Amino acid sequence: MQRLVLSIFTIGVFGIPAFGHPTTWEIDPAHTNVQFAIRHMMISTVRGEFRQVSGAVTLDEQDPTNASIAATIDAASINTRVSKRDDHLKGPDFLDAAKHPTITFESKKVEKVGDTKFTVTGDRTLHGVTKEVTLAVEGSPVPIKDPAGNLRVGGEATTTINRKDFGIVYNALLGAGGMVIGEEVNILIDVELVKKAAQATATDDRATGGQ
Repeated sequence: MQRLVLSIFTIGVFGIPAFGHPTTWEIDPAHTNVQFAIRHMMISTVRGEFRQVSGAVTLDEQDPTNASIAATIDAASINTRVSKRDDHLKGPDFLDAAKHPTITFESKKVEKVGDTKFTVTGDRTLHGVTKEVTLAVEGSPVPIKDPAGNLRVGGEATTTINRKDFGIVYNALLGAGGMVIGEEVNILIDVELVKKAAQATATDDRATGGQ
């Protein structure tokens, strides 16, 4: 159902002041949520999430469009609040998590479309199939420092995929026509990125020449 990562994950970091050196921001899984929504029986929407996501952004702080993004989701961490349905989604009819345990995203292009808005194009691998997808990204432009001294930024990314493009074709017919499960999957990713205090200090030292 989704990187679907994915992805993902330029969010909010592009307005950070330039120090002239690439820096790495890690996805904070405790404050990141990958959600999906899909139509059911043409009358309602079923929503779920993936509970385990990891990844990082390598940022060229002089040119945010040179960012490199990679994210991974544990396919078996899917959760729709119904264990029987979750087991079905993890099985061969859908994610086939035993054979394809991860969902990944790797960026190829970042484009600025507004002060805090970007489009991120990259390769998403789901169910063993890799397809190019584009994420609409919007986030906070200014990092904040947490109580431990780490820098943090956050925001959200959205996209829509067709599950059949990734080889997930299972469905059933309704008696009056139509299909039980929709083909389009809407994805919303709320993400928080963190740069550890030690790295932030090292970056500042480089920027000031160690002064």
